Amino acid sequence: MYTVAQLIGGVWGAGGDDGEFVVCDPADGSRVSTAPIATADEVGKAVAAAREVTAQWAATAPAERAAALHRAADAVAEAADELARATTAEMGKPLADARGGVEAGIGTLRQYAELAAARGGRTLHGDPAALDFMAPEPRGVVAVITPWNDPVAVACGLLGAALVTGNVVLHKPSERTPATGWLLARAFDTALPAGVLSLLTGGPQTGAALAAAEVDVVAHVGSTATGRAIAAAAAAGGAKVLLENGGSDPLIVDADVDPVWAAGQAAQGAFANAGQICVAVERIYVHRDVAEDFVDALVERAAALRVGPGRDPDTELGPLVDRRHRDQVHGQVTAAAADGARIRVGGTLPEGPGAFYPATVVDNCRHDLTLVREETFGPVAPVVVVDSFSEALRCAADSPYGLAATVLTGSMSHAQRAWRELPVGTVKVNAVFGGAPAGAAHPRRGSGQGFGYGPELLDEFTAMKAVHIEAPGGGHW
Repeated sequence: MYTVAQLIGGVWGAGGDDGEFVVCDPADGSRVSTAPIATADEVGKAVAAAREVTAQWAATAPAERAAALHRAADAVAEAADELARATTAEMGKPLADARGGVEAGIGTLRQYAELAAARGGRTLHGDPAALDFMAPEPRGVVAVITPWNDPVAVACGLLGAALVTGNVVLHKPSERTPATGWLLARAFDTALPAGVLSLLTGGPQTGAALAAAEVDVVAHVGSTATGRAIAAAAAAGGAKVLLENGGSDPLIVDADVDPVWAAGQAAQGAFANAGQICVAVERIYVHRDVAEDFVDALVERAAALRVGPGRDPDTELGPLVDRRHRDQVHGQVTAAAADGARIRVGGTLPEGPGAFYPATVVDNCRHDLTLVREETFGPVAPVVVVDSFSEALRCAADSPYGLAATVLTGSMSHAQRAWRELPVGTVKVNAVFGGAPAGAAHPRRGSGQGFGYGPELLDEFTAMKAVHIEAPGGGHW
């Protein structure tokens, strides 16, 4: 049982006048953590405390900030096992996956520590008697609101980039993973000056208060609906908004690929972390020539997954984050079946405790079904059969989202068409996951705005200032 404390202005245990909330293990319903609920007044005090240290942290040499981030990475590495266990207990992710998320976060912190000191402005060629240059400056106070599905990796990316560029950060982890956020903040706090990082916990009201506070940047990873609400709230105060929101990522299976191999890719993309990944495969467009063999192989893989608590090392498919989310996933599946789709495997609510949901394959789907059009965020693979690669591209592009897409094809010309024509931030060919660690992309449409990863994220947290200097009286220096 974790008892979470807030960190405000360098003081642990501050706030919490609005009561507390409890997080339960989605595998068995047992209590995992309790955390205070930050009020709007406490959010305001945290912002004011952050303002008091912005100038000092901004004036710290970039190399010193980078060294602090390296120390934070060391502290996170020391706490890696406990962070992974807390993540699994709070949201159900299999323990090996949770450890992978922590390792990814550590790697991101070190990447930003190395990159930040080498990034700067540029000189301009103007009047030879004058000096012209552009200098990056920290934006000030950054509010970071992170999700539950990969809480350490995502938080490390946003916190690391914001801190190393000289900003002071207020972090609100998801109300489903407060202990994970608390353990992460404790690790960071050992490496940073007092007040540079604050931790606020609470639910949607706390997040809304933080988004509407007098901060300079709001960075959010989470649902599209929440992201739009945050953008509207932040606009009133003029804060910059970075959003990586929901998606309904397509997978295209071309006619010339091995359907069994393609089914393995689809299973990995749709069922990893119980489908609770921003770039999970949410809809599949398979060419008619290979559709039957592909679906049969996908059904076989779904049925073979080992279901269990995330803490069990043999588990391949853990529970969903909670029963409310499971009900939403199941509602989309049953609605599709009522509208003519066919559940080939899964699609039932299991008896017993927890928020488990089986790996589910639904074929005979139409492109206009809600299960296909909207984000499901569960272990569900809806399959639409198409008659051509062009039809698959048209359907994949026809979406209110634009996060990522995957294409399985043996044709280089089809691969080239896909990355050029699909209106998404990331296109992957012949692999549902993967890519170089420094990759960065702009999500499109309802999936967000601004860079969320890579070296470019450092630029998102800085403001560029143009400077022109002349000698007095029009003379020369």
